[in-house]
Amino acid sequence: MPMSKEMVTPGPLKGRLVLDMSRVLAGPWAGQLLADLGARVIKIERPERGDDTRGWGPPWLEDVVGDPVEAAYYLCANRGKQSLAVDITHPDGQVLIRELAARADILLENFKADGLRKYGLDRASLAERNPRLIYCSITGFGQDGPYAHRAGYDFMIQAMGGLMSVTGDPDGMPMKTGVAITDVMTGLYATIGVLAALDERERTGRGRHVDVALLDVQVACLANQALNALVAGRDPQRHGNAHPNIVPYQAFACADGYLVLTVGNDAQFARLAALLGRPEWASDPAYATNGARVANRERLVPLIAECLLCRERDTWLSAFEEQGIPAGPINTVSEALNDPQVRHRGMVASLQRDDIAIPQVANPLRFDGDSRTSPMPPPALGQDSDSVLREMGLSDDDIARLRREGIVG
Repeated sequence: MPMSKEMVTPGPLKGRLVLDMSRVLAGPWAGQLLADLGARVIKIERPERGDDTRGWGPPWLEDVVGDPVEAAYYLCANRGKQSLAVDITHPDGQVLIRELAARADILLENFKADGLRKYGLDRASLAERNPRLIYCSITGFGQDGPYAHRAGYDFMIQAMGGLMSVTGDPDGMPMKTGVAITDVMTGLYATIGVLAALDERERTGRGRHVDVALLDVQVACLANQALNALVAGRDPQRHGNAHPNIVPYQAFACADGYLVLTVGNDAQFARLAALLGRPEWASDPAYATNGARVANRERLVPLIAECLLCRERDTWLSAFEEQGIPAGPINTVSEALNDPQVRHRGMVASLQRDDIAIPQVANPLRFDGDSRTSPMPPPALGQDSDSVLREMGLSDDDIARLRREGIVG
């Protein structure tokens, strides 16, 4: 559904200024969340081509005559921001960033560790003028350690961080997830970190350097699988669409398609057994408890699979819902976006930029029933450069000179 500025009340971060000097996904994701929460976010981009993801297409968003405008990838993580195109390698560009940082509450960056020091835009340099600045560095491996100098990308971090080893079919190749989940989770952790630092600053008056590493986040997000390894003293194995700790908790084939069955406790299993015409399973010591079902999954799962093949998917799903047995269809992305519950919750939205409608997936947060999705569409490259620079006190002649010299775009 289309959104207007009237649809979104001022957010809890209204009045806060964020400089988003990050690119690609993890940092921009954090910047978009802060914008959704009401902060003013100025995206700092290179004048010549901007964020790398502007060119990561197809697919492309097209204008009214069918010409490509921007890649869908860029549009997923830059809602609610202004775009200021500045060449930070030029001394005059560095002056502009330092001036903005002196006024900012939060700065996000994802350059290599210490990569901004040569420009005088590192945390120590900027904190001299603005000790209240919360400076968040997002890197592949953190600010210290033997890998600190390396670049890090989501795919390789999923591999190094153990996620791929537990993803995929048992007899197949380890697999990455279909979404750059480590980047997304790193953006979430970065947001949590800067918000905690912002709260602390109310008491101390001083900012923090928040250090967030993709590898750290990936290891942290191994969750139960990490503890499975630490407690058992051996590596978890891939189970495909099954669960290492719960049975039955996996995908099954039906007569005409697939569904996911997620039985989370023994009472649900008893209802499932009755529905499948095998009520004796609920009292069988081999299946009555989850621990027993995990130990005997090789016997039990084929029996359940045989039962489910006898009826159509939607017939089973209706029966499961009636009995309070958690289950769901395996939707395509388009089916998920068009699901009645997803649509009812307003998770698919549209923002207008000039004469182009830009589709968006909404922020899932609601405050007092109001969506926390910014009504501002992802910006065109440098679309706000002039207004931001004028606000900083530069004259039109100053701006024209900077643009002639390629320092701003």
